[in-house]
Amino acid sequence: MKRWLHGLVLMLGVVGADGVAAQDRARTLRAVVHANLQILDPVWTTAYITNRHAYLIYDTLYGMNSRFEPQPQMAEGHEVSEDGLAWRIRLREGLRFHDGTPVRSADVVASLRRWMARDPMGQRLGQNTASIDIIDDRSFTIRLSQRFGLVLEAIGKAATPAFIMPERIAQTSPQTQVTETTGSGPFIFVREEWRPGNRVVYRRNPDYVPRSEPADYLSGGKRALVDRVEWLYIPDQNTALAALNAGEIDYFEAPPLDFIATLERNRNIRLINIDPLGTQGLIRPNQLFPPFNDPRARQALAHLVRQEDYMRVVVGNPRLYERFCGAFFQCSSGNDTQAGSEPFQQPNVERARQLLREAGYNGEPIVVLQPTDRAQYNAATMVLIQSLRRAGVNVDVQAMDWSTLLTRRASRNPPNQGGYHLFITTHGGPDTAMPTSNTWFNSRCDRANPGWACDMELDGMVAEWARESDPAARRPILERIHRRAWESLPYIPFGQYTQPIAVRSNVHGVLAAGMPIYWNIEKR
Repeated sequence: MKRWLHGLVLMLGVVGADGVAAQDRARTLRAVVHANLQILDPVWTTAYITNRHAYLIYDTLYGMNSRFEPQPQMAEGHEVSEDGLAWRIRLREGLRFHDGTPVRSADVVASLRRWMARDPMGQRLGQNTASIDIIDDRSFTIRLSQRFGLVLEAIGKAATPAFIMPERIAQTSPQTQVTETTGSGPFIFVREEWRPGNRVVYRRNPDYVPRSEPADYLSGGKRALVDRVEWLYIPDQNTALAALNAGEIDYFEAPPLDFIATLERNRNIRLINIDPLGTQGLIRPNQLFPPFNDPRARQALAHLVRQEDYMRVVVGNPRLYERFCGAFFQCSSGNDTQAGSEPFQQPNVERARQLLREAGYNGEPIVVLQPTDRAQYNAATMVLIQSLRRAGVNVDVQAMDWSTLLTRRASRNPPNQGGYHLFITTHGGPDTAMPTSNTWFNSRCDRANPGWACDMELDGMVAEWARESDPAARRPILERIHRRAWESLPYIPFGQYTQPIAVRSNVHGVLAAGMPIYWNIEKR
């Protein structure tokens, strides 16, 4: 262990007694992140690591506060016409991109259009938009073709909001990955220090002008209080824990939950729950190919899931998980319902076998993607593999690191030609709690996330829910959505749990923002 720590010190460039190096270190926040950053474009992927990267370097028109209300961020404010169809938004003064150019309405409009082409909630806003018109360099209007009650909630949602890029970058096809990283956010991506598979570096943007309001969730003043943020990718969790204990890192983004009891006993470390809604685990079937293009095969999967089996290996501590949560939109949220989940609350292997036969499954290899470097995902995948084999499924396990899996899951090739049948992931926060913004719930076929859930009847119900502005009238629509979802199964929930972060005791200002964010943090 001492030899390893010496190696980490060298890797981080720490010089020990050197006063300048010690001062630099005091102004640098070092965080172990959950995945290797490979994809830089937050429009092209929904990967958490890319979304968190985007929050460092880009800014958003609106941001959610802790009551899940969209608040002006880059926007100075907005006006809405009496008929609710015209939304005029004005940018605040002093906004500049990292290259020194001013942020203009043309940049915002191009960014919105590109985002609307891929993001599920952006697509819904786009469906209801007649035009987006530039008024001047600081003002533009979104003109709706029909009333849509979630305009600001869409562009300012927590996960994959409309990040604003320069027009020349935002004009890139939404089907092509953007690799340039010029934003207007509180930090600047230091490309020359990027070491994929090892380290990502951001430096404070000296020209960023934060809002005057206190930081609150993802809204308010984004004040960069450290000079540098360094992301370290350390796949071995024991190594990361040792680095945290030794003070070589400041922030452990996703410590394995079986480490929690150990971390609680260390007075130099604090555990913080930054996500009050928690995390939902999900099994994602690929609906492009048999057998999971048939809803009966997806129902068979649901009949094989005992959520507590997954939670025991993923979480371990019963204080941190729900014994069963049948809510697609998260238990303890405003859209919590168990409607339709009743047949699936206990596993039924025989019923699963019957449904697989009815779906035409006849022993063909089922390709399951297994992420070897994500301890929790790996453990959940092992439970999935075992349950499939108990049901007589021929499982072809293909192991890879998480970054490779993110690329592989986007493949539309047949499973025996570089595609797949199943993978596991998680999501959480306020976006998951709404039918319109729950990314993995989107069932719009070719316009859905990898796995390509396809149920336009379900999608029509979600559109009906979005058009209704009365919360009381929305509730029965939500119940219908939920019952249909347990028949169609865009994904299979395998449990809901809490994932705290771990920081050194000298780290202050960590915001409960539903995800790791790095403004407002200082080291004392």
